[in-house]
Formats: sequence, structure tokens, C-alpha cells
Amino acid sequence: MVTLLQDRQNSAGHDVVPEPVRVAGRTLQPTPVFDTYWRFASARQAVYEARLAGRRQPWTDDPILAGHRFTNCYRAADRVSQAVIGDVIYRGSQQWEDVFFRTLLFKIFNKESTWQRLTRATGEVRWDTYDYQAYDHVLSAAFAKGERLYSAAYIVPPPQLGEKRKHRNHLRLLELMMTTGAPGRVLDAPTMREAYEVLLSYPALGPFLAYQFIIDLNYAPQLEFSEMDFVVPGPGARDGIRKCFGPAADGIEADVIRHMADSQGDHFARLQLPFAGLKGRPLQLIDCQNLFCEVDKYARVAHPEIAGISGRSRIKQAYRHDAAPLQAWFPPKWNLNG
Repeated sequence: MVTLLQDRQNSAGHDVVPEPVRVAGRTLQPTPVFDTYWRFASARQAVYEARLAGRRQPWTDDPILAGHRFTNCYRAADRVSQAVIGDVIYRGSQQWEDVFFRTLLFKIFNKESTWQRLTRATGEVRWDTYDYQAYDHVLSAAFAKGERLYSAAYIVPPPQLGEKRKHRNHLRLLELMMTTGAPGRVLDAPTMREAYEVLLSYPALGPFLAYQFIIDLNYAPQLEFSEMDFVVPGPGARDGIRKCFGPAADGIEADVIRHMADSQGDHFARLQLPFAGLKGRPLQLIDCQNLFCEVDKYARVAHPEIAGISGRSRIKQAYRHDAAPLQAWFPPKWNLNG
């Protein structure tokens, strides 16, 4: 069992301050949250591995980690990503146009219950059998009953495409992407950044959402981009980076995330922390970005004296035990499923 706060302080009871680091030509002086980042990654991954092995609680003796909800270190290991990979991308027609359509239809709502409603009502979700009226009927009926269509994980703004309801405008957005060649342009893009820019060109898809969507599409067998190609820091990650390095890191957040990915082995070794990765797969840029979001939350309690950008001071979501066994099936091209 890994203790997150273990050895964080010196013999005098003060937080140990890490050595400065050089990133993008700047010298950054880490705060104590920097080492907490690595301790959190080690402890959170240990919890995931314990759950995956079927061990009984407690999986950690850190009260903050035990008492609140935090996502996994690896984005692909999270419940919704597992649903995207196993239930959406790799189930059904493997024609790229259909994979693209299914993936973005799921991700726009990002809620498993919404996806299940659509699949129950329409059968196999395919672009060539898509009917706006049928899909709208399912979603409007659920909305009329007061059921939530969207996940609260992040906000997907509605595009202004002539409809009165948010979900209707999102269906129109997906239609627009399909009929203007977005699937083919993403498939033909030579780099992840250029594929991301295809998505970014559509209404209401800002940098954070476009990046998240290309990460999901890249789980499919047709795309072969590396998750180390590039990264777009989200608001939560910027908060975490501010807590780790202060205002000196403003404007170079993407470089900071790459530094974390590139130097992870050194820091786990420096702090003598166990971290074997995801079946040997090291943290990728998207994972280090997400970890900054989670460490921002963790530091609200563990380091309340260190300010971020948002000014949030508590962790909203408490941990609730889910008795369902964890899924752990990853894109076959990663060679992690054997």
C-alpha cells in the first residue's frame, strides 16, 4: 500500500522544496506540489492496480485519496474511456466513417446512459442509416422526462446551427462534420496536430474539446498518431501547473507537460516511488495533462496555502464505491491486452 504523503517533509517538519527545473528556456522553481504530483501518480496507479487485481479495500491509507474521487493516471483506463474503446470504437462497423460518427456522437454527450438510449432505439449506430428525426425523438423524450443527456465532466457548448435545443444543435454539428468531409480529412492528416485542427475548425469545438476528441478518435485502429505528438493544456491542468511552478510557468504550460512526460523516470527514481506504468506503458502527454488536473484538486486539501488560478478550495466529488469489476481493455495496437 502506497502512502501519498510519505516522506514529504524533512526532519524539521517542513515541506522539502525540489530543485529548480529548466523548461522552454525558463528556470522554474517548483513548489512542494511538484513532488506531490509524482507521489499522487504513484499512489493513484497503485489504487488502480489493486482494484484491477480484485484486492479488498483499503487500497490506500491516504485520507484525501481514499475520500474523494480522482480519475486514473492513464486517461484510457478511466471508465468512460473504456466505454469509448470497448463499446463504441471497436463494436460495430469498422468502416472509418462509422467509427468517426459513433465516437463523436458518444463524446459530444460523453454519457453512457445517453449512448445506451440511442443504441437501444436505433440498433447499430451507423452514418449510412442515421436519421435526424429518429435520434432527436430519442433524445427529446429523455429530456422531457428530466433525464440528463450530458456528462458534467466538461462543458460542450452548443453550436448555433438553427435549432432551439442544445442536443439538436449538436446533432446538426455532427451532420455538418460528416457531410463536409471531416472523417476523411482527419484520416489523411499527417500529424495529430493537423487532425486536431480539422476538428478545431468546426463551430463550438474549442482547443480543449478538439484535443480531447482527437485523443478519443486516435484509439481507433485507423489512426496511428503517438500520444506524445502534442498536448493542449485544459483549464484544470493550468491550475495544477500554477500550483507546481507559480506564475513563472504561465504561457509555457504545454512545454511543462512535455517536461513531466520526458522526465518521469528520473522523478519516480529520485523520490523512490514505485511506478511501472500501464503494463509498462509510460505516462503520455495526455496522461500528464490529466494528472495536473487531479493534483490541482488534491492540493486544495493537501496544500491549501498554495494558490492556483481558479481559487477553488475544496474537492467537490466524494469517493463512492462501485462494486462493478474494472474493465481493462486497450486499443490492440498498443499491445497491452495479452
